[in-house]
Amino acid sequence: MSLARNVDLLRRLPKRDGLRLAEFGRSADSSSPLEEVTGFGANPGNLRMFAFVPAQLQQPRALVVVLHGCGQTAASYDLGAGWSTLACHYGFALLMPEQQRVNNGNTCFNWFNPEDTARDSGEAHSIREMIAHMVEKHDIGARRVFITGLSAGGGMTSVMLATYPEIFAAGAVIAGLPYGIASNLREALDGMFHSPERPAPALGDLVRKASNHRGPWPKISVWHGSADRTVNPGNANEIVKQWLDLHDLPEVPMAETNVDGYPRQAWWNRNGETLVESYTITDMAHGTPLGIADNDHRYGMEGAFLIEAGISSSYHIAKFFGLTDWIRGAETKKPTAKPAVAAKPAAALSPAPHLARSIKSAMAEQPAEPKRKQGRGFDIGAVITRALTAAGLMK
Repeated sequence: MSLARNVDLLRRLPKRDGLRLAEFGRSADSSSPLEEVTGFGANPGNLRMFAFVPAQLQQPRALVVVLHGCGQTAASYDLGAGWSTLACHYGFALLMPEQQRVNNGNTCFNWFNPEDTARDSGEAHSIREMIAHMVEKHDIGARRVFITGLSAGGGMTSVMLATYPEIFAAGAVIAGLPYGIASNLREALDGMFHSPERPAPALGDLVRKASNHRGPWPKISVWHGSADRTVNPGNANEIVKQWLDLHDLPEVPMAETNVDGYPRQAWWNRNGETLVESYTITDMAHGTPLGIADNDHRYGMEGAFLIEAGISSSYHIAKFFGLTDWIRGAETKKPTAKPAVAAKPAAALSPAPHLARSIKSAMAEQPAEPKRKQGRGFDIGAVITRALTAAGLMK
């Protein structure tokens, strides 16, 4: 990608100003039921591990892994998407890995870095170690591990489903990207903004090459807003094509219905089990859709990239995972926050962009530099580098 094209791309990116994520993150962290776990195993990706296990668990026990988006913490995404409330209500364990700023300036999971997206390497291996720890400690049932994520977390969800398909029964990708389409910055930008179409067999081969596994493959649920200007909605189609190829299913949907007013496409196997589904959230921008669930409960709350849309994606994803049938004895109240600790004042977090949020805004947020003597040159390369780093696309 030429410098001229890069500059033009930066100029045309939409200017976006999310909610005040710093305050949102601090309040979420202080009231979160999530507990940090250390010493869970090898951690080559240098990630943090947070978990929540309610008092009552359905049998066989289940685990949901949830990956936050850029600029978010495990606690802030849990507060927004409502996963710990769902875990309490339906009795499953929750694992929420968390990115660190030392790895990515905007806490994005590095979904396109080859060292973080290969089996037994980097961030993917760290998340695998966390899962193994949870499975052993909490006696999680075989084929009862599930994973979901938003945006960069959605991209990393695709990574985990591709590199460790044998450990997941199902996954859900929200505003994310297919596995294997990017291994550098140029390819990541191209995938996010343009979503080039690829043949289904080629997309499937990217997953088949990620491990020695040859099936059965995890089920997958795909969610994307039709007005997403951060991650091109065409990526949803590419994810669906990738997994239809793996499941040997036709590209033509077997059913098209409306759920809470939004179109849903579905594909199933010969036993009638839905293996692939796709939701298009009409006119929604980049984020996780929120709303009242079928059981009249609201899970989560609005925030940065957590959008009121009249449909609860977290609930429907849990339902797709087969976790919402268990009611007996389940807690119906919201999880209790951890006891207050004499904590140090939380460090202020800058309002971070989400994945490739407006780089133009990121440039505007750079600290003002001291005035230079007239005649010094303007370093456009340095400005672009700082902007891409602020957008989470460069380390």
